[in-house]
Amino acid sequence: MIGLKGTLNVIDNSGALLVECVNVLKQKVNNGWGGVGDEIVCVVKRARPVSPAAQASSTAVKVRKGDVRRAVIVRTKKAVRRPDGRMIRFDDNAAVLLNNKRDMLGTRIGGVVSADLRMKGWGKIVSIAPKVI
Repeated sequence: MIGLKGTLNVIDNSGALLVECVNVLKQKVNNGWGGVGDEIVCVVKRARPVSPAAQASSTAVKVRKGDVRRAVIVRTKKAVRRPDGRMIRFDDNAAVLLNNKRDMLGTRIGGVVSADLRMKGWGKIVSIAPKVI
């Protein structure tokens, strides 16, 4: 469960490393807490450094520290109960950054994501991820 001021690791190659949640974008259920598959608004707290030579290239870092972006939660430390009774829990909270059109900002995902994303309509993230649990 991710709420206000919650920090998440970024597992795509957009250039951000750590983000902080400032708003959960969903219906007014669950009192402002977000889970796997929920969209959030976040602030980039730590990003990869940008060299002057890399800025000119087409593969430049897409985000900087202080940027306000949207993201989707892909892993949570809070255990989630599956319909078959299993409890799924991850070691950290993680997110993937999005643009305003709800497309992924990065082109790769570097880590495990939850299978619950497919049920919530984030099939593209699941298909790009190296491992789905």
